[in-house]
Amino acid sequence: MNVKSVEKLEKSMVALVIESNAQEFETAVEKVYKKQRGRIAVPGFRKGKAPRKIIERMYGADIFYEDAINEIYPDLFAQAVEQEKIDAVAYPEVELLEVGKEGFSFKATVAVRPEVKLGKYKGLTAAKDELKVTEKDIDGELKPYIERATQLKDVDRKAKMGDDLIIDFAGYMDGVAFDGGTATDQALVLGSNVFIPGFEEQLVGAKAGQEKEVNVTFPEDYQMEDYAGKPATFKVTVKAVREKVEPVLDDEFAKDVSEFETLAELRKDLGEKLAQRREAAAQSKFEESLLDQVTENMEVEIPEAMVEMRTQQMLDDYSQRITAQGIPFEQYLAMTGISVDMLKLQAHEGALRQVKVDLALGAIAQAEKIEVTQEDMDAECQRLADQYGMEMEKVKEIVPVADLQKDLTNQKAAAIIYDSAKVGKTPAKKAAKKTEEKAEGEKKPAAKKSTKKAEGEAEKKPAAKKTTKKAESETEKKPAAKKTTKKTVKTEE
Repeated sequence: MNVKSVEKLEKSMVALVIESNAQEFETAVEKVYKKQRGRIAVPGFRKGKAPRKIIERMYGADIFYEDAINEIYPDLFAQAVEQEKIDAVAYPEVELLEVGKEGFSFKATVAVRPEVKLGKYKGLTAAKDELKVTEKDIDGELKPYIERATQLKDVDRKAKMGDDLIIDFAGYMDGVAFDGGTATDQALVLGSNVFIPGFEEQLVGAKAGQEKEVNVTFPEDYQMEDYAGKPATFKVTVKAVREKVEPVLDDEFAKDVSEFETLAELRKDLGEKLAQRREAAAQSKFEESLLDQVTENMEVEIPEAMVEMRTQQMLDDYSQRITAQGIPFEQYLAMTGISVDMLKLQAHEGALRQVKVDLALGAIAQAEKIEVTQEDMDAECQRLADQYGMEMEKVKEIVPVADLQKDLTNQKAAAIIYDSAKVGKTPAKKAAKKTEEKAEGEKKPAAKKSTKKAEGEAEKKPAAKKTTKKAESETEKKPAAKKTTKKTVKTEE
């Protein structure tokens, strides 16, 4: 690999011209040939047995070039970035320049970490919510315990809202039973609104053993289109009417639902835990306000590509969480009627904020000459090991050292902001922000050999502790080169 030139462009962009040597390219071509030969039909040879020269003579000398370039150029770009000490912060735009038997060359244009001019970041003032827990708040915390201890008692009276019914029902449209309209021993809480609008209200006043005819109309936006907007009749048999009997709130209740001996002890514990949660929320909001002030006080021109990459990472994370719940992401999009572009639009503002915060913390770390020691790294690995129930050495194996170091550096930078701040009235936001949030310039017409962006991310590892409660300063991943498009490559003989 050879870097022929490095050119600094406007708006924190750099263009590199990179070329491979003949041996690198030949190795990549041979690798692609071995992968693909089993899928290439050559008369007189069984699939997978045709020599490479025969295939190249039959289909063209460049048959494997495109995939070979895809195979090798991301590594060449990564090597070039490391060699030239370029702090790339986005996926590069790649243009293929030349390709032949002696190798190939390409131009990679990439956004780099922009220069940040810090404003005030020490001695800031922000509002912080006052911590207050009332007896009414504790009553609310006690409700789940009461609900779990509440019993259902059969009653011989007319049903009313809030009662729990056991019913059988069969649904008909134009006198014909329809699929999914029949159930037996169905539990239904009147007023829960889990059935079609109007269904539950018509069961008010019914008694156990009574049969009722319920007439409803399916909503126009009902999920099953065949039923949407159509009238239906349900024949319902009320098998039981049950009312909720709440427990007596006394010391015996506390013993039954908790480890405490008295109701007073249980209430005290609930109040303390609620206070802790509210304090954590108030502190998080306080810190977010301080970070916002820091980013408003700094001057920086953020490449739009940097925000786009963070937006894509957020989308990838979201997709993985949906998939982890057993729902294919494409199916989720179809069910919700949401497009990928809509999700990106929704994520853009959050991505921009995270990029700003990361740039600010990086600049503070540089200004304060912050260092992360091996003891810091070991302590964080131990925390992660305890959190995930893993051996510390295993954590060290799977968590990239650079990511861990960056995250700890950001934590220390954020601590400088927080520790020097005061609680008071948050300053009014300035009318004109100093931070420029422009795109990196007008998009250039796509080159014929430009490549498309990589859409996946590396497998997630246990993340280092975030600097803020909402991960605004999450460590950025070093961008890889993008995948090339599947197009025929012109060759030089």
